Amino acid sequence: MRKVYTVFAGLLLAAAVLQMYLAAVGAFDKPQDDSSFSLHSMNGMMVIPVLSLVATAAAAAAKAPGRLIGLTVLPVGLVIVQSLIVALGGLFEDSTGNTTPVSLAILGLHAINGMAVLGVCGMVFRKARQLMSAGPASSEAAAEGRPVRAS
Repeated sequence: MRKVYTVFAGLLLAAAVLQMYLAAVGAFDKPQDDSSFSLHSMNGMMVIPVLSLVATAAAAAAKAPGRLIGLTVLPVGLVIVQSLIVALGGLFEDSTGNTTPVSLAILGLHAINGMAVLGVCGMVFRKARQLMSAGPASSEAAAEGRPVRAS
């Protein structure tokens, strides 16, 4: 089951990397319209949360330490924060729907939180690989990134 967890953790990381790529595609699309970020939105609102939840179930089935299970579900929470950032930024647009300095300052947090999603997904994959390569007695130490003592 640890291999299954590692595969889903790898897919989660790949989806997070793809998310950054799709953000750039949307940003550089000309002319930019409502569909420019559609793939970015779909990947971020559906693919990443589903992979995070499936990987979390696999982590639990693999008897991963509780902290690692919690870390694996964290991208779902960060995706929710992404939506809240966009909604909050929209509240500070002007009456014609254009951004204001305040809305831009808030919306800029979307990129920072996106990097947090990517970092968490990378950490989950690294720890899943450590867990997979560790023996049963040393799985908790490996998952937490501590050195594993040879018996």
